[in-house]
Amino acid sequence: MIKMLRVDHRLLHGQVAVSWKSALDVDCILVANDSVPGDALRKSAIKLAKPADTKLVIKTIDDSIAAINSGKTDKYKLFIVVESIADAARLCRECGIKQLNLGGTKATAETRAISKAMNVTPTEEETLRALVSEGVDVEIQMVPDDAAVKVERAL
Repeated sequence: MIKMLRVDHRLLHGQVAVSWKSALDVDCILVANDSVPGDALRKSAIKLAKPADTKLVIKTIDDSIAAINSGKTDKYKLFIVVESIADAARLCRECGIKQLNLGGTKATAETRAISKAMNVTPTEEETLRALVSEGVDVEIQMVPDDAAVKVERAL
Protein backbone atom coordinates (compact mmCIF):
# COMPACT_ATOMS: atom_id res chain seq x y z
CA MET A 1 0.00 0.00 0.00
CA ILE A 2 1.48 3.33 -1.04
CA LYS A 3 1.22 5.72 1.90
CA MET A 4 2.89 8.66 0.17
CA LEU A 5 4.79 9.73 -2.94
CA ARG A 6 7.05 12.68 -2.15
CA VAL A 7 9.27 14.97 -4.20
CA ASP A 8 12.39 15.97 -2.26
CA HIS A 9 15.61 16.87 -4.04
CA ARG A 10 17.56 15.60 -1.00
CA LEU A 11 15.78 12.22 -1.23
CA LEU A 12 16.19 10.51 2.15
CA HIS A 13 17.44 12.64 5.05
CA GLY A 14 16.60 13.17 8.71
CA GLN A 15 13.39 15.11 8.15
CA VAL A 16 12.01 12.45 5.80
CA ALA A 17 13.39 9.47 7.64
CA VAL A 18 12.13 10.47 11.07
CA SER A 19 9.09 12.75 10.85
CA TRP A 20 7.38 11.33 7.77
CA LYS A 21 8.20 7.71 8.61
CA SER A 22 6.54 8.12 12.01
CA ALA A 23 3.58 10.16 10.77
CA LEU A 24 2.82 7.72 7.97
CA ASP A 25 3.57 4.54 9.93
CA VAL A 26 5.55 3.05 7.03
CA ASP A 27 7.71 -0.07 7.06
CA CYS A 28 9.44 0.42 3.69
CA ILE A 29 10.98 3.43 1.96
CA LEU A 30 11.51 3.29 -1.81
CA VAL A 31 14.00 5.77 -3.21
CA ALA A 32 13.12 5.93 -6.91
CA ASN A 33 15.91 7.63 -8.81
CA ASP A 34 17.88 6.90 -11.96
CA SER A 35 21.31 8.01 -10.72
CA VAL A 36 21.47 6.75 -7.11
CA PRO A 37 21.55 2.98 -7.84
CA GLY A 38 24.87 3.44 -9.69
CA ASP A 39 26.36 6.00 -7.29
CA ALA A 40 28.02 4.23 -4.34
CA LEU A 41 28.61 7.44 -2.37
CA ARG A 42 25.01 8.69 -2.62
CA LYS A 43 23.67 5.21 -1.91
CA SER A 44 25.81 4.98 1.24
CA ALA A 45 24.64 8.39 2.45
CA ILE A 46 21.00 7.44 1.91
CA LYS A 47 21.46 4.16 3.75
CA LEU A 48 22.85 6.07 6.76
CA ALA A 49 19.62 8.11 6.97
CA LYS A 50 17.38 5.02 7.00
CA PRO A 51 15.51 4.35 10.24
CA ALA A 52 16.66 1.07 11.82
CA ASP A 53 13.20 -0.54 11.76
CA THR A 54 12.46 0.30 8.12
CA LYS A 55 13.30 -1.53 4.91
CA LEU A 56 15.06 0.62 2.32
CA VAL A 57 14.89 -0.09 -1.40
CA ILE A 58 16.75 1.96 -4.01
CA LYS A 59 15.64 1.45 -7.61
CA THR A 60 15.62 3.27 -10.93
CA ILE A 61 12.35 4.89 -11.99
CA ASP A 62 11.65 2.11 -14.52
CA ASP A 63 12.40 -0.63 -11.97
CA SER A 64 10.26 1.17 -9.35
CA ILE A 65 7.31 1.35 -11.74
CA ALA A 66 7.72 -2.34 -12.61
CA ALA A 67 7.90 -3.35 -8.92
CA ILE A 68 4.83 -1.29 -7.96
CA ASN A 69 2.77 -2.51 -10.91
CA SER A 70 3.80 -6.16 -10.36
CA GLY A 71 2.33 -6.17 -6.85
CA LYS A 72 5.71 -6.89 -5.18
CA THR A 73 5.33 -3.80 -3.02
CA ASP A 74 1.74 -4.50 -1.94
CA LYS A 75 2.85 -6.20 1.29
CA TYR A 76 4.53 -3.01 2.52
CA LYS A 77 3.28 0.29 3.90
CA LEU A 78 5.33 2.14 1.31
CA PHE A 79 6.79 5.64 1.31
CA ILE A 80 8.20 6.58 -2.10
CA VAL A 81 10.68 9.44 -2.44
CA VAL A 82 11.75 10.91 -5.79
CA GLU A 83 14.09 13.76 -6.63
CA SER A 84 12.07 15.56 -9.29
CA ILE A 85 8.57 16.54 -10.32
CA ALA A 86 9.12 14.76 -13.65
CA ASP A 87 9.89 11.48 -11.85
CA ALA A 88 6.85 11.91 -9.61
CA ALA A 89 4.62 12.56 -12.64
CA ARG A 90 5.83 9.33 -14.27
CA LEU A 91 5.03 7.35 -11.13
CA CYS A 92 1.61 8.99 -10.77
CA ARG A 93 0.70 8.31 -14.37
CA GLU A 94 2.21 4.85 -14.78
CA CYS A 95 1.22 3.45 -11.36
CA GLY A 96 -2.12 5.18 -10.83
CA ILE A 97 -0.94 7.18 -7.81
CA LYS A 98 -3.46 9.91 -6.97
CA GLN A 99 -1.66 11.79 -4.18
CA LEU A 100 1.61 13.69 -4.39
CA ASN A 101 3.48 15.50 -1.63
CA LEU A 102 5.89 18.28 -2.61
CA GLY A 103 8.65 18.68 -0.05
CA GLY A 104 11.48 20.58 -1.66
CA THR A 105 13.30 21.31 -4.89
CA LYS A 106 16.41 23.40 -5.50
CA ALA A 107 16.26 27.05 -6.46
CA THR A 108 17.97 27.81 -9.75
CA ALA A 109 18.01 30.69 -12.22
CA GLU A 110 15.16 28.96 -14.11
CA THR A 111 12.85 28.42 -11.11
CA ARG A 112 10.46 30.49 -9.07
CA ALA A 113 9.55 29.79 -5.46
CA ILE A 114 5.99 28.60 -4.83
CA SER A 115 6.69 27.94 -1.13
CA LYS A 116 9.55 28.12 1.35
CA ALA A 117 11.27 25.06 -0.16
CA MET A 118 9.51 24.39 -3.48
CA ASN A 119 11.02 25.95 -6.57
CA VAL A 120 9.59 25.13 -9.98
CA THR A 121 10.42 25.77 -13.61
CA PRO A 122 7.70 26.78 -16.08
CA THR A 123 7.72 23.20 -17.41
CA GLU A 124 7.30 21.80 -13.89
CA GLU A 125 4.41 24.22 -13.31
CA GLU A 126 2.72 22.84 -16.42
CA THR A 127 3.33 19.28 -15.20
CA LEU A 128 1.81 20.04 -11.79
CA ARG A 129 -1.24 21.72 -13.37
CA ALA A 130 -1.67 18.70 -15.65
CA LEU A 131 -1.45 16.27 -12.72
CA VAL A 132 -4.13 18.23 -10.84
CA SER A 133 -6.36 18.20 -13.94
CA GLU A 134 -5.80 14.41 -14.15
CA GLY A 135 -7.19 14.02 -10.62
CA VAL A 136 -3.95 13.88 -8.62
CA ASP A 137 -4.16 15.59 -5.22
CA VAL A 138 -0.92 17.61 -5.12
CA GLU A 139 0.02 19.27 -1.83
CA ILE A 140 3.03 21.20 -0.58
CA GLN A 141 4.06 20.15 2.92
CA MET A 142 7.63 20.03 4.21
CA VAL A 143 6.94 18.19 7.47
CA PRO A 144 3.83 16.51 8.89
CA ASP A 145 3.27 19.33 11.42
CA ASP A 146 3.03 21.94 8.64
CA ALA A 147 -0.36 22.70 7.12
CA ALA A 148 -0.66 21.17 3.66
CA VAL A 149 -1.23 23.68 0.85
CA LYS A 150 -2.93 22.63 -2.38
CA VAL A 151 -0.48 23.28 -5.19
CA GLU A 152 -3.09 25.06 -7.31
CA ARG A 153 -3.23 27.79 -4.65
CA ALA A 154 0.54 28.31 -4.89
CA LEU A 155 0.95 28.28 -8.67
